[in-house]
Amino acid sequence: MSAEARAGEWSWWDKVKAYVEVTKPRSVFLLVFTSLPPMLLAAQDHPFSWEQGILALWAVTLACAGANAVSCYVDRDLDAAMIRTCRRPIPSGRIYPPEKALYWGLLLFLISLVLGWQLNPAAALCLGGGMLGYVGIYSLWLKRRSAWNIILGGLAGGLPALFGWTAVSGKLDLLPLLMAALVVLWIPNHIWSLAIFYREDYARVRVPMLPVVTTLGKALHCLLLTVVLMVALSLFIGYLGNWGYVYWVTALLAGGAALGLSVYVALRPSPHSAWLLFKFSSPYLFLVFLAMMLDVLCR
Repeated sequence: MSAEARAGEWSWWDKVKAYVEVTKPRSVFLLVFTSLPPMLLAAQDHPFSWEQGILALWAVTLACAGANAVSCYVDRDLDAAMIRTCRRPIPSGRIYPPEKALYWGLLLFLISLVLGWQLNPAAALCLGGGMLGYVGIYSLWLKRRSAWNIILGGLAGGLPALFGWTAVSGKLDLLPLLMAALVVLWIPNHIWSLAIFYREDYARVRVPMLPVVTTLGKALHCLLLTVVLMVALSLFIGYLGNWGYVYWVTALLAGGAALGLSVYVALRPSPHSAWLLFKFSSPYLFLVFLAMMLDVLCR
């Protein structure tokens, strides 16, 4: 059955939910959450009102949602061919024609740019860089061409954290850059562990994720290296930012768990163990940034 024919099977409520789903709300929540600690930290030294804070949250939320929707449009052929993604709104026909998802994503992103510009030009630039990095560099350029796709394309993942700082201060500083880099180092662990579990799915559509183009052992060694760097950076951030006990205890415990699980997966490689690492990756990032936020609020 064609996508056009399937589109007629869905109720209006199904279609409304589809426009939310195409923005990948879980991904949006986690990325937006990483913007909060830098925002709160910068607000300690710069005047910033609650109204500006709400404006900033709307801006980064709409930017992430818009970029995800545009990316789903770009990847619609891959999503339709992969078992993991074939039920997404575009391949399932809940959004038809697919261009509606593109227009929806661009609308959300343009609104985010207007909101970001009301804060300051640096904040708007971070939002624009996120769209350029995720859709332009990752989805359109590298995803189907290079195993480096998630390394270079993942740079966009750190921009919400950087946005949180610039939205308040209007400038760049070392600490928020390192907080953004922490997210960038987290992304390969998150994506590669998923790609190991769905290796055959990615191989069938010829997306050159690292676990597809090399042996499982080499892929896991690269993954372990990124986790080591990620945990080391989280500790350096603790030192540089002069964080308190809340952050240090969380960073040490969560980092130790991430390292231990990564070593376990490297020693006992299997799709099942990689899936466990994938499921742990998002809670790790959430807990570390939650600890940052609580530490700031306790000061």
